[in-house]
Amino acid sequence: MSDQARELVRRLDAVEKRLSTCAGAELAAGALTAPDPPSGERWEAGQVWAHIAEFIPYWLGEAAHVIEDGALQPTRFGRTKSDPGRVAAIERDRHSDRSLLWKRVAGDIVSLRAFLAGLDPAAWSARGLHSTLGEMDLGHLVDEFLVGHLEQHADQLEGLASTAL
Repeated sequence: MSDQARELVRRLDAVEKRLSTCAGAELAAGALTAPDPPSGERWEAGQVWAHIAEFIPYWLGEAAHVIEDGALQPTRFGRTKSDPGRVAAIERDRHSDRSLLWKRVAGDIVSLRAFLAGLDPAAWSARGLHSTLGEMDLGHLVDEFLVGHLEQHADQLEGLASTAL
């Protein structure tokens, strides 16, 4: 495993523990996340969990696409926050049982860890082109849309749990 993959797996392990704790945490009724910096949007815990449960498989697929098609030149990938599939999945699952969503997320984290551990060193140089964030290599993609994204949502869930104290 490359050093880059090893560091991402280390961070993934840490955020997995944080999310596991959040899955069992008491939450204040009606609590909302802090405003999202660009949009001001605020979410309840169910929306955060629904989003986490839908994005790992999506972005793993996009990472695989970038590896497959982005070796010679950047390949278009990704979606934006307004993507209808993203919005529909969050709305569909926002009232689902948190423990069921956590089980899905935990399984997806296992898949993400295996994906990172199995990457060929050459894969890290694959490049994608996102419609709003521009060109990025695989490491940036995995950080931005997977591991770092999980860390951001763990921060939100921890903030919601702290309001119940």
